[in-house]
Amino acid sequence: MSISYSTDSSFIHPSILNADFMSIGAELDKISSADSVHVDVMDNHFVPNLTFGPSMVEQIVERSPIPIDAHLMIEDADNQAPVFAEAGASSVTFHLEAARAPVKLARDLRRKNAQVGVALRPATPVEPLIDIIGEFDMLLIMTVEPGFGGQSFLETMLPKIRRARRAISEANLEVSIQVDGGVSRETIERCAEAGANVFVAGSAIYKARDAAEEISALRELAGAHAAH
Repeated sequence: MSISYSTDSSFIHPSILNADFMSIGAELDKISSADSVHVDVMDNHFVPNLTFGPSMVEQIVERSPIPIDAHLMIEDADNQAPVFAEAGASSVTFHLEAARAPVKLARDLRRKNAQVGVALRPATPVEPLIDIIGEFDMLLIMTVEPGFGGQSFLETMLPKIRRARRAISEANLEVSIQVDGGVSRETIERCAEAGANVFVAGSAIYKARDAAEEISALRELAGAHAAH
């Protein structure tokens, strides 16, 4: 399965960080109406927590009814990120802070048939990326500090999203902007208005009474408030 990002559409990517891992198959089926499964890979070094390795991602790929969007919160992205493309992730996002040669890494990932994303922590400015933004399919702007689920949305990231969308539009590029952290019915409209079009939601979806209904509601809200 592949992901084809388009800035004309809104994409909902539920994070399985909030799923019940003892019933992962059923938890994946629960979100089958979404556009992709967001898999948070943490190494206990770049961020304090430890989650999935490549073998677990490979198993999720095999079981999932929709494509896998792997968000790598790991050190040594230059060497480790391609392993997740080889494991079958349709989209691989690495952190700019963890890559020594981000352009080379992006091209390496694309050669392995993965869409490529680059992520920024809240305190990392977007400006150093502007000249190379065309090397990526997606820019992930973290709207919480990476490494923990269930955090509150950082309103201060909205101007950063706007600056990124403006720079992408002025360069006439097709680069999606993903937001991750505290995304819910209460915050998704503001993110969409600022210029984001790919939305990671964990708690909002997995704690909802009906995950499919929540996915539909989030997609509708994002689409209705998309930046033009």
